[in-house]
Amino acid sequence: MIRKKDLEGIAVFKAAACGPDGACVGFGTLPDGSIAVFNTTDDDHGPVVVFTPAEWNAFLLGARTSNFIPA
Repeated sequence: MIRKKDLEGIAVFKAAACGPDGACVGFGTLPDGSIAVFNTTDDDHGPVVVFTPAEWNAFLLGARTSNFIPA
């Protein structure tokens, strides 16, 4: 399992729309090309979800074309 502390040295980006408390979704590309996604307000031991490039591209396509069903 990857934790935020394992992302040291990786360029990390965060969402343009952050919550009033500074909570944002952060993401970065790992050396193997996979995408790490995490909560920016978690401490260094917070969990990181990792997607393959194909999974990430499918997510982005769904987001761009509004193919998500409300929960």
